[in-house]
Amino acid sequence: MIKRFIIASTILFAANLSFAQTPVFISDSLEKYIERGMKLWQVPGLAVSIVKDGKVIFQKGFGIRDINKKDKVDENTLFIIASNSKLFTGTTIANLDYEKKLSLNDKIIWHLPWFRLYDSAVTQMVTVRDVLSHRLGTKTFQGDFVFWDSNLPKDSIVWKMRYLKPNGLFRQDYGYCNSGYLVAGQVLQKVTGQSWEVYTEENILKPLGMNNTYMQTAGMVDRKNVASPHTNLFSALTSIPFDNVDNLAPATSMVSNVKDVSKWLMMQLDSGRFEGRRMLPWPVLQKTRDANITVSNRKNQYYPNHFRTYGLGVLSADYNGRQIFWHTGGAFGFVTNTCFVPEENLGITIMTNNDNQSFYEALRYQILDAYLDVPYIDRSKFLYSIFTQNQNRKNTELKKMEDRINARNSPPISLDDYTGDYYNTVYGKINISKNYKGQLVCSFQHHPNLKGTMDYMDNNEFRMTYSNLGYGIYPAKFIITNGKATGVEISVNEFLDLDTYVFEKDPFNLMIK
Repeated sequence: MIKRFIIASTILFAANLSFAQTPVFISDSLEKYIERGMKLWQVPGLAVSIVKDGKVIFQKGFGIRDINKKDKVDENTLFIIASNSKLFTGTTIANLDYEKKLSLNDKIIWHLPWFRLYDSAVTQMVTVRDVLSHRLGTKTFQGDFVFWDSNLPKDSIVWKMRYLKPNGLFRQDYGYCNSGYLVAGQVLQKVTGQSWEVYTEENILKPLGMNNTYMQTAGMVDRKNVASPHTNLFSALTSIPFDNVDNLAPATSMVSNVKDVSKWLMMQLDSGRFEGRRMLPWPVLQKTRDANITVSNRKNQYYPNHFRTYGLGVLSADYNGRQIFWHTGGAFGFVTNTCFVPEENLGITIMTNNDNQSFYEALRYQILDAYLDVPYIDRSKFLYSIFTQNQNRKNTELKKMEDRINARNSPPISLDDYTGDYYNTVYGKINISKNYKGQLVCSFQHHPNLKGTMDYMDNNEFRMTYSNLGYGIYPAKFIITNGKATGVEISVNEFLDLDTYVFEKDPFNLMIK
């Protein structure tokens, strides 16, 4: 009788202990928190998975895949995971380093002799580790307008990197560089004889059973159970075209779902094992997590952390006494994240299909807070207060441009005089023509599916409305010399590229600069 009591008590204690390890927020409040946040932030669809102690403890889809169709999101719904592709790339390169097939300290020119950066001295020094660590000295997102969704093949993008003039110092200043990951992928191909896509699929996806994960965005619209991209930065919530970023594949092209990514997280948390089988050597994972550059080393006023570093496709930080690893991913219409905390054997992945929101990050922090004993703060509410300020500023800018158009000012020269071909060293050529409505229309050499409709405001400035609203609505200012249009300065969504681009009518001017 006593023996039975002890056994029963032990079972009851174990059950209570297991229940106690799941925070109350997760067991009682998580779903309502998600539903409330999605409504507040206008997120059509969201999927989330939480893994803990080698098991999936929460995995569910919420909302709809497309505002025009109402199909439900579930754990198998596909999203573009964008820069969450980078840790896969870092892992493949670290694995080749472990196998002595290359070294992270190999110079890029040893593998790609024609490779060049803006600074010839840096060209001679830059290594595989450098391009994977965002420490080339370039600005964050520099050149991405040229490369993203463009018809440029991979080698042409790598070639154009020589025109990216850095504003920082090599190996000292962090600047997020998507094209650097493409360089690493091209090195992988030289070393293995396989494309990055094939190598990654054979060495990571298939062994993990990630059978509903795809290495490219091409054909995504034709797949089953796919989330459609949406934005509401420049208008009411609207669906936008799918990105095709396969020319930047090692940086951003993967398509997946929370069910498959959970397997990737469990492998990360079990030191390279999955379901008891060794997938990757532990030193490979360690190498991806080692800090290669400091992103920030100052106390965060909003979150309990003090430093952030970047490894090989993954960020690291302290968080209330633990070390966390994570990355986010953004494509037009999608923002996603993955996060894992080895000390807690905890992993999180969240995928959403509206790019103009921070709820996907608020939710990640809220889950971290629950597991890492951070006093409750409504992260969604806090971030939304910042978001509304920024959105109000954007709406004010859009209203001012609309008012300037409605003033019906006349340009100082005829519309025909603004037309013609214009050139930029990094981008190439754009063409400005006039349509039957009397508007100017901008066409882009390397984005054949993109147009910009230009409505005159004043002072030789036009409002540029891109046919894909992901690119935005921005002023385009013409440069007038001796009564003639000699150049134009245009911008795109800062989500894509922070720089403005100046195009000149006379390409000879570019050659002599």
